[in-house]
Amino acid sequence: MALSYVKRFIRLLAGLFLFALGTCFIVQADIGLAPWDAFSMGLSLATGLSFGDIVIVTGILILIVDYAMHEQLGFGTILNALLIGKFIDLIQWARLVPKMEHYASGIAMLLAGEIVLCLATFLYVGTGLGCGPRDALMVALGKRFPKKPIGLIRGIIEGSVLLAGWLLGAKIGIGTVIAVFGIGFILQYTFQLLHFDVTAVRHESMLDTLNTWKGGGK
Repeated sequence: MALSYVKRFIRLLAGLFLFALGTCFIVQADIGLAPWDAFSMGLSLATGLSFGDIVIVTGILILIVDYAMHEQLGFGTILNALLIGKFIDLIQWARLVPKMEHYASGIAMLLAGEIVLCLATFLYVGTGLGCGPRDALMVALGKRFPKKPIGLIRGIIEGSVLLAGWLLGAKIGIGTVIAVFGIGFILQYTFQLLHFDVTAVRHESMLDTLNTWKGGGK
């Protein structure tokens, strides 16, 4: 059991690092930010805090909302909120991803970033240790408004944060359009190639995980 959880947490950490790397690809493409990235960048410009710190603060605030709405939180959910931002700051500090100076290279970088994000999602969601804070918020609101399509709810959330980011000075452009409409197709195709059914994943709450450890289960 202990070895199984070690493997799952290693996979989780790898997924979170790749998610941060994919986010940096999209930022450094410099042709327009995805909604949540635009929101974080806008707050970073307004407050002077690093992009990664804003990602962490936003994630923690959303976690609080998720908890208040009685949404299940797992260790993966908590680590998602705390680590992705720090991984982003580390990648930017190390200058691992150069900034693109040409339009064509920017599009290529952005698409590469979206593919990396999809691979990252496959890794960390596949651990079953909890989805990310923003996904949990979407699910929680879906439960509160069951008559509304989940796509509409996600659209309202992302549209709202995109507008806020734009008003705060974040860069919006063709990359934003690609990020919004391309991610769904790339995610679906990636999961098909990896034979991964995201709906079959059963996530553990933190209490579930702790009880499994104590009980010596698998």
